[in-house]
Formats: sequence, structure tokens, C-alpha cells
Amino acid sequence: MRMLEIGLIVINFGLLYWAVMTNRKDGRGSYIPVAIAFGLVIVQIAVEGGRWEMVPAYLTPLLLTTYIFLGKRKEGGRSRIAVIIQTGLLSVYLLVSVVLPSVLPVFSFEKPTGPYAVGTAVYHWIDEQRRETYSDNPDDKRELMVQFWYPAATEEGGKEMSTYLQNSSKMAEAISSNMMDLPSFTLSHLGLVKTHSIQEAMLSDSESRYPVLIFSHGMIGYRNQNMFQMEELASHGYIVVGIDYAYEAAASVYPDGRVAMSKIDSSLTSNARYEMHIPLWTSDATFVLNQLEKINQNDATGRFTGKLDLERIGMLGHSFGGAVSVQMLQNDSRVKAALSMDGGFYGPPVSNKGLGKPFFMMYAEETYSRIMTSYDDVAKQLGGVSRETFEAPRKEYIEKSNNALAGGGLSLLIPGSKHASFSDLTLFFPWLGLSGPDPRRDHRIVNEFSVAFFDRYLKGKNDSALQALAAKYPEVNFKVNK
Repeated sequence: MRMLEIGLIVINFGLLYWAVMTNRKDGRGSYIPVAIAFGLVIVQIAVEGGRWEMVPAYLTPLLLTTYIFLGKRKEGGRSRIAVIIQTGLLSVYLLVSVVLPSVLPVFSFEKPTGPYAVGTAVYHWIDEQRRETYSDNPDDKRELMVQFWYPAATEEGGKEMSTYLQNSSKMAEAISSNMMDLPSFTLSHLGLVKTHSIQEAMLSDSESRYPVLIFSHGMIGYRNQNMFQMEELASHGYIVVGIDYAYEAAASVYPDGRVAMSKIDSSLTSNARYEMHIPLWTSDATFVLNQLEKINQNDATGRFTGKLDLERIGMLGHSFGGAVSVQMLQNDSRVKAALSMDGGFYGPPVSNKGLGKPFFMMYAEETYSRIMTSYDDVAKQLGGVSRETFEAPRKEYIEKSNNALAGGGLSLLIPGSKHASFSDLTLFFPWLGLSGPDPRRDHRIVNEFSVAFFDRYLKGKNDSALQALAAKYPEVNFKVNK
């Protein structure tokens, strides 16, 4: 919980316990605690922003007022049982007031460790050469929302820090319902989460050009689902570009207010069905690379003109976005290195000699353990599924993974990590089991290895940083595959 939320709950419930324990009723000085209780609610909402999870706590001034001014004092005082019952009910109410904002926290991101401040800007691009296949109107063109994170000039004081979600009400509703299968209002508090990125900041002039990284979210994800990583990479001197894959992201909100909600079936599981989506995503990524070439020639804002080093382009992605990164590394000569975070392998197969370019695969222990589970271990749970049927997708994944890593690919496995550990989702619900025991440590490992990998293969540094990390985190089993 945030500081003023904690203060509000501690003080207002302290006043309630005081009123109940002393059987405080209307009298001299009774207005002061009530005024304090109401004042704390007003200050917290004004300074930090109100949210539905705090409603029970917001009602405490009314409870205090009711008890003091409307409750009747009994002659002879209250019985001990009455005091115990009132105190017990108040304790239950306190528990509810604490649990709601605790299990759905307004979390914060760790401060980026690089030497640069971070700026962010959003672009709306239309591909006039492709029609939108999700639209019934044949004249509709493919539209993408793209967000940049980049090294920012530090002399711009007073500029506003970006919120985590732009168009927060629409995006929070989409994430709640499409990604998490929860009531649409559940994550409305995400609109209160702040980042370390300066909105519309100028680009730092410390370097003449900066290498570029393209980020691909997971299926039904969103462009900034890895904010913990985007800001870290930008702070180390990269221009990072996140793509919303319209209608296959949780939602894309266009400048005129239109919303392209996900049209993906959330029960999508088979490899064949995933394969069908690769062409659209790789076409979108190719279009974004083409657009980057154009704004490098002439950015209407003047921010990125001549500042993108298009000879040093990398890609990274989570889950299905990792598969897209592999395909772009394989098929687009502009992409020089790629990182897949617990991604699959869909699309045209990779040669058993490898990708021929630097490739880094990060595995979640949850995924890896599931893949390595033998038929004999789970035969009783399979309900008649044959060994061949069970083994086929597992063997296919292992083969494709080995092919992608052949010839020098890098890999690691973070112990205790889960599929969502490579995204911000682990911060949404600390209690839900989406991550390992320490999600922020997982994020730090991902960030440190990501920076070292791209520094090595896009900035031309030696591999000493990677080797130092391998020694720092021996449990991740970092290795170079032959």
C-alpha cells in the first residue's frame, strides 16, 4: 500500500478503536477526531488518488461519526461481552480494509540503473499497403500504436512522469477482462501507477545515434507489459520500441478514442493455431522497421531524426512475442540479435545449424519443467492419451529450441520462475502465484542479462559482463550452446 493509504488506515482505525474502547459519545472534543478522520480521507484522495479497493477505509469517518453522535449510551455502561463483540466486528472490518488494497497494490517500478534518464513517446502509424483483416470494412487499413522509451535529456525539469497505462481506464478494463478473465473494474487502480519515464522528453544528445530494440508482447499482451525492462534498457542507451499488435493485443487505443479490443480466443492452445498468427505479427514488425527508417530521415517531432542507429537493431519478446523475435532474426537482415523470454517456436523452422546471429533464450522453470515431464510421470492424469500424442509437442519444442540455440546461442533458466515472471504481471497480484518467490529478483536477473547481451552484440563490448553475471548468479545455469 501507499504511504498515505497506510497512514489513513492506521489513524482512522485507531480513532475507531479509541471510540469503541472508551464508549465515546457526543461530548466536548468529539468533533476533533471526526474532523481528523474526514481530513485524512480527503488528503489521501487528493494527493495519491482514490481507488475502489480503499472504499472500506474511506467509510471509516462515517462509522466514527455514527458511533459517536448517533449511538446511544446505556445507563450503567456496556457489558464486557458487548465490548468484545464491537471490538471483534471492528477488527473484521479492519482486516477487509487492509486486505483489499494489499492484494491489489498500486505498485512501483524499481529505478532504472543506467546513466540516462528515460523519456517516452507514443506514435500512431497506419500501413496504407495493408487492409485490416479484423475489420468488415475493406477500406480499413492496418493501424498500430507504438511506444518509444529512450535516453532523455536531463535538463527538462518539471515535465510530467508518464503513467503506466495511457488511456488507463480502457486499458485496465481490457487487461482485467481479456488477459486475466476478471471483472472489468478489477485493475482500474493501474491508472495510478507511475513510471520513471518523462512524458515527451527530448532525446539526450550524449550520443550521436542510439541502437534500437523492438519489443513484442505476448499473445493478448500489450506494448508496455515489460515496463520494468523497457525503462532499464533505455537507461543504458537504447531506443526501445514497443508494438501493440492490434486486435491480438489486449487492446489498442487510437488517438481518436477508438479501441481495438482483442479478438483472440483466450483458449488458444494448439501449435497449429499459434502458427496462423505469425505472418500478421512479423508483417507488423517489418512495417515498424520500415517506419523507423522513415522517422530517422524525418521525424515530425524532430526528436529522432538522424538519431536511430539502424545498423544496430535488436529484438526481444515474451511468450508469443519471443517466437516473433526468432522469426524476425531469421528472416530480416536488419535485425542483428534477438532475445526470447520463455517464448515458443512458431513459423518457418530454424536450421539445425542455428540462426547464424546472436540469440539468447531465457527459460522459466515452470515451462521447462512441464516440457521435461515424462509420460510415465503423469500417465494416470492423462485420461487415455497415448504416449505418442503426449510426447509429440514436447519433442517438437525441444528440437526447435536446440536448433535455435545451435552454433553459439545463449540460454539460462531462472530457478523458481514462471511464465509471467518475464513481465509486469507478477507485480499486479503478489499473492496469486504468477511468479516465483521473489519476482523483483527475477526482474533484476532479466534486466542485467538483457543489457549485457545487447551491449555485447549491438554495442560491440566484450563478454566480460555476461561472464560476471554467470558468476554472480550461478543458479541460472547460463551457458553458450555449441
